[in-house]
Amino acid sequence: MSQQLPSLLAGIGDAMRYLDTRKDVIARNIANGDTPGFKAQETAPASFAGMVQNGAPSVSAPTVELSSTMVSLGARNVKAGNIVLDHDVTETKPDGNNVTLEDQLLKLGNIQQDFATLTNLYRKQMSLLKTALGKNEG
Repeated sequence: MSQQLPSLLAGIGDAMRYLDTRKDVIARNIANGDTPGFKAQETAPASFAGMVQNGAPSVSAPTVELSSTMVSLGARNVKAGNIVLDHDVTETKPDGNNVTLEDQLLKLGNIQQDFATLTNLYRKQMSLLKTALGKNEG
């Protein structure tokens, strides 16, 4: 007998994994904040149309572009399917780097809030399931 998570709990898990990927991408942006020619990256949002048509979440196609400077320094295309260039940047430095520490930290703060919200939602759903099974301990 295979056990499956209720779709709401599975969706919360998927959202948490997406936030974890976003956090990793933003950490990489911050780490490369002084790398000449580095372009800030972001994770692609899920395609709602694909979710409706296929009945399951999907991610939009990647569109990663490398500058000639990045290629000359040995950069290669990222193989992860949902990492794209971040087009929500406020400035580009003379060396071509467009990572702004303040923007990246604001995004990390938003990710932390979203993760806390999902964690609370998960806890409440687990409490409801325990109550329904008669195993809630007060």
